[in-house]
Amino acid sequence: MTTGHVYIATSLDGFVAREDHTLDWLMKQKTEGEDFGYDEFIDSVDGLVMGRGSYETVLTFENWIYTKPVLVMSATLGPDDIPVELKDKVEITNETDPAKVMNYLDEKGWKRAYVDGGRLVQSFMRAGLVDDITLTLIPILIGKGIRLFGEIEGDVDLKLLSSQSYGSGLVMNRYEVTKT
Repeated sequence: MTTGHVYIATSLDGFVAREDHTLDWLMKQKTEGEDFGYDEFIDSVDGLVMGRGSYETVLTFENWIYTKPVLVMSATLGPDDIPVELKDKVEITNETDPAKVMNYLDEKGWKRAYVDGGRLVQSFMRAGLVDDITLTLIPILIGKGIRLFGEIEGDVDLKLLSSQSYGSGLVMNRYEVTKT
């Protein structure tokens, strides 16, 4: 089955975005010359699975930033919500069950999926479909927003694989989700 992998940043107080999905707090960090391994990570996946909120946020960027296929999970969006220039890069599914989405991706030949977006990561975590998490802590407190990890029904054990601090103050931790 396709495996799920998270590569994401949070504020020090655990938010991936403001309540309105904006990322202004993330963009103001001065990280010139620092390599966070994103290119290596993106090369390791077959594509991205993201939620509607993340998708709509990325659409506001000046350019489409992904070179891999993107599957958007949304109960409200449909194919007509994909801009013409992205029709060959983005697919929208109304399927809300993470396991069914991973089965679909497996049928498409995907081995590794980048799971992106706060609420989507939460649903994939609850379903036990995340194998590892690369989490970069940004040295800022934003007070409120969309939490990366919402309420969980039980402990999720993690094994620290690596930790790297950067001159900018960012700290990247890579964890394996231990399956029990």
